[in-house]
Parts: sequence; structure tokens; C-alpha cells
Amino acid sequence: MQLVLDFRRAIKHAFAMPASGDSVKYNLESMDPAAMAWVLASAALGLIMVPGIAFFYGGMVRAMNVLSMLMQNFVVMALASVLWVLVTFSLAFGEGNAFVGDLHFAGLSNLDEVVPGFTDERALVVLPIVFALFQMMFAAVTPALITGAAADRWRFAAFVPFVVCWSILVYAPIAHWVFSPLGWISRLGALDFAGGLVVHVSAGAAGLALAVVMGRRQGWPEEPMPPHNLPLVLLGAALLWFGWFGFNSGSALAANGLAAQAFINTNTACAVGLLSWISVERLRYGKTTTLGAASGAVAGLVSVTPGAGYITTSEAIVVGVLAGVCCSFAVSAKEWLRLDDSLDVVGVHLIGGFIGSLAVGLFASEAVNPLGGTGLFHGGGYRLLSLQALAGVVVAAYSFVATYLIAKLIDRIVGLRVSPGEELQGMDLALHGEMAYNLQGRRRPERRRPAPTGS
Repeated sequence: MQLVLDFRRAIKHAFAMPASGDSVKYNLESMDPAAMAWVLASAALGLIMVPGIAFFYGGMVRAMNVLSMLMQNFVVMALASVLWVLVTFSLAFGEGNAFVGDLHFAGLSNLDEVVPGFTDERALVVLPIVFALFQMMFAAVTPALITGAAADRWRFAAFVPFVVCWSILVYAPIAHWVFSPLGWISRLGALDFAGGLVVHVSAGAAGLALAVVMGRRQGWPEEPMPPHNLPLVLLGAALLWFGWFGFNSGSALAANGLAAQAFINTNTACAVGLLSWISVERLRYGKTTTLGAASGAVAGLVSVTPGAGYITTSEAIVVGVLAGVCCSFAVSAKEWLRLDDSLDVVGVHLIGGFIGSLAVGLFASEAVNPLGGTGLFHGGGYRLLSLQALAGVVVAAYSFVATYLIAKLIDRIVGLRVSPGEELQGMDLALHGEMAYNLQGRRRPERRRPAPTGS
């Protein structure tokens, strides 16, 4: 009964309109040069995750579609960057209301002011423009993750307007709900340290919606469609492992002990996720695979992201085990469900992000982060766990429904999917007129026979 009463009070507080006040200039004396350097470096690390996703996914598709996958992810970097400057940062972090920000920061104007909500113990020790730059990398990575669900069949002419619409209508509101102190999920008390909900749950749910709208690839699942270049997959996974340190430890927004804790938690969960996944493979199939190792590492990274700055290192080990085991089974379920999530976006990111969010409700400790909460296993009861579950369900549901509607609208206007002939030909040639591997028509040099010599 007390939990219900607590929920009623929390929801009433969360949906109350935040008090609007005059803009406050950012106090330059509060800036920490060390924090500035660390957050700028973390932003650079975050950016390398997009080419990491490109190589990770590019190696997993068939050879005739690798350039198309790389193209989509590199274009995401450009689109998300421009949109972030023009409008999405303002929608995500402007004052607005509990659901979406306003356009006060459109064009990155007025960044000599305090970002709304980041006051008192949440006050930024980096310049607002540095905060905006760091957050831009999250906005670029999230739609890049979605590309894996629709691999091998997504028209480029439909992909571009989808990213624009999705970034404005889905990513920006969810980022405001969770990351902005004025957003209703943040005000409710749910926690997301570095994007488990905003990035991974939202991208995974969007991938599920796209897979439903687009339908299955020709020949799937009867025809095997294995990765064409596993070394490329491992290169992408390595870049993600490296870049993820910027996302998670950079989210401390300072060069301090919390950043160090998030760093070690990230590496530990990644390593344990890898080992757990290949252990499951060994038990189920008798062999371990390089694809499983790469997938397990990413699953561990995804699952630790929501709680990287709220849990201890020993608890990060538990999160890594859960990620490796649960995500490996989730990925194998897609054939049973007849859902052609081409590159396992749902199984790794939606399931992994949700596991990580629930883990915050179990393991969060104010001893690790005073600005966090107290999870079930540290005496906090079920309140935080319930909030984490509610936030995960709401973010997934909104992303799924909004993505489904956006995809259906674009499909009616320009068509989401390439034609059957283009799909069989390969998207690299059909859409871009290029091939990653120009092996056709190459002949072995002919050996000339020596001229006969007279006797």
C-alpha cells in the first residue's frame, strides 16, 4: 500500500509543470578545466562508436550489401550532427515542459546560459556547449543502431527521411524525459546513467517496429545468410569497446572517482558478457564462435550502460553474466518468432538495455553515486525497481509505436524497401553503383610458354 501511495505522489510530482523562470547566465568561475578536457575527449571516443557500428554491422551482412550498411551509418553521423545543432538539442534539453523541450537553444544559440534543470548538485562544471557536444554523440549512435534491424532491404531514399523524422519525433522527446532533469521520467526518479533507456531500449524497440513493417528478407530463414567478413565484425566490436568508455565514464561529466568507477564497470561487464556468451555457445552447440564473442562483448556493454555510474564492480560482473546469457537466448529466438531482425538489434539492445535498467533497480547504491537511488539489494525496497521497469516499458512502447507510424507513412510516400530485383542484385550495386570487393571478372595472369628452341 505504501508503494502505491509513493507512486501516486511521484507521478503527481513528475507531471507537474516545472516552474518557469528567467534564464540564468552560466558562471564561468564554476568551470573545471580538467572536466572540460575529459568530456571533450569522451565526446571524441563516443564519435568513434558510429564507425564501430558501421564495421560491426558491415561485416555481418552479405558481401553485396556491405557498402550500403557503411553508407547508412556514415550518413547518420552527418544527419544527426546537423539536426542536433539545428533543433534536437533544444527539444531534448530546452525548458519546455515535462514531455519535450522548447526551441530556446535552436541553432545552439543562448549557450551562455545554464542548461535548464542543471542547478545546485546537478550544476555543470563544463561549458554548456561542451555538454551539448557530448550529448550529440548519443544522438548519432542511437539511429545508427537501428540500421541493423532493416539490413539488406532498406532503400536509401527512405532511410534519410526516416532518420530525420525519428531523431526529432522519437529521440529528442525520450532524451528529454530521461536525461533532462525537467523530464517526467527523471522527475519520477528513474535512473539512466549513460543511455540504457534513451539509446538502447529506444533503438531496440524501433528496430522491432522496422522489422515488422519491412517483413523478412527473400529466402530468410530457409536460406543461410551468414556474416561475410568476421574480421570486420571484430574490428567494429573493438572500436565499440574502446568508444564505450567515453559514453559511460564521460557521463560523469567530470574527471573524478565516479568516472573511474563507470570506466571499470564498463570494461568488466563487457569482458564478462563476452565470456558468458561463448560459454552458452559451448554448452548449446559444442563450439565457441568469434561472432558470439563480439556479440557478447556488445551485450555486456549495453547492459551495464544504465547503471555504470550507480553500481559496484562486483555487481557489474553479475550484469555481464545476465547480459551474455539472456541476450544469447534472445537472439536465437528470432527464427522461432519468424522475426527478421537481421543483425540482432532487438535481442542485444532492447533486451540488454532492459536488463541493465532493471539491474539499476536491484543494485544502485548511493555509496557509489549520491545523486542516484538505492536499489532493492541495498535496502531501498521495490520502489526504484518498479520505476526502472515502468520507464523501460514506456520508452519501448513509445519508440515502437512512433517508429511504426513513421515507417508506415514513409512507406506509403516513397517505399521503405528495395525492389525484389534490387534485393537479389545487392544494394551496393543497385543503390550506389559500387562494390566493396571487385572480384568478378578478375583472371589469373596467363603464363606464356617459352618459345621452342631449335635443336
